[in-house]
Amino acid sequence: METLVQIENVSKVIKGRTIIDSLSFKVNEGEVFGFLGPNGAGKTTTIRMMVGLIGITSGDIKILGSSIKTDFEKAVGHVGAIVENPEMYKFMSGYQNLLHYARMSQGITKEKIAETVGFVGLTDRIHDKVKTYSLGMRQRLGLAQCLLHDPKILILDEPTNGLDPAGIREIRDHVRKLAREKGMAVIVSSHLLSEMEMMCDRIGIIQNGKLIDVQSITDFVQADGSTYEIEVDSPEKAEAALKSLYQEVPFQINGNKMIVTLMKDDVPDLVKAFVHEDIRIFSIQETLKTLEDRFLEVTTRKGENLNV
Repeated sequence: METLVQIENVSKVIKGRTIIDSLSFKVNEGEVFGFLGPNGAGKTTTIRMMVGLIGITSGDIKILGSSIKTDFEKAVGHVGAIVENPEMYKFMSGYQNLLHYARMSQGITKEKIAETVGFVGLTDRIHDKVKTYSLGMRQRLGLAQCLLHDPKILILDEPTNGLDPAGIREIRDHVRKLAREKGMAVIVSSHLLSEMEMMCDRIGIIQNGKLIDVQSITDFVQADGSTYEIEVDSPEKAEAALKSLYQEVPFQINGNKMIVTLMKDDVPDLVKAFVHEDIRIFSIQETLKTLEDRFLEVTTRKGENLNV
């Protein structure tokens, strides 16, 4: 996959305080990249640097090979973005807003506007005034505005803020469709971790201005293994068998159940050891961790406040 966005050792210092510290990561075409971190970690500051709303102290950001610092107009021409909330003229219709925005770029036809409106599902309401729109409709109009000039990179900062479950799902489906069908690189920042888990291919976690991890969703969630609940006839014998195989595996006994955290490949070996010791197994149930579980583990381990 082609790399469309490259963050290269980017730092931001404001009034002597380092807000972003040597941040580096890449985002590829056709993927949804989740940008996660506790409040105040530096997510929005990074996004503001990516779209040129604030300057970069050191390092560089390249969009399709063009530098934000030295070739801003060319670089930002490939980007569509919603930073925090989409702002529209509420006394104008949705269509008039899009027409006004279309004048800022060359080659945007009325047919293109109609196509984009249809994509975000606003055809029936596009000629109504924005002041009559729900929050979800305004978010969809903002998304349409971002897409008019066919950008290769879409940056969404908290795109589901204030939306109901149906609105959140709409935005999620649109984002996945854009990455899959148009080959866009989509960067999403959100504190709704359950949504990020369903939406993103990879995530990057930022904490105190530093990037502490970049992984696929699956690898990140399963990094320390899964928790298995095993019901046996003799918990004491099961504990002895477990310790004979693994010295430092976390586990606990709850009645006739052993709750143990293992990598998936280790489970057959444990079952074999139980059978060898004539321990009867009544059930084995896997409990998968969520992105929220792992996120809190990682950020708490680093001494961060749990506020996300």
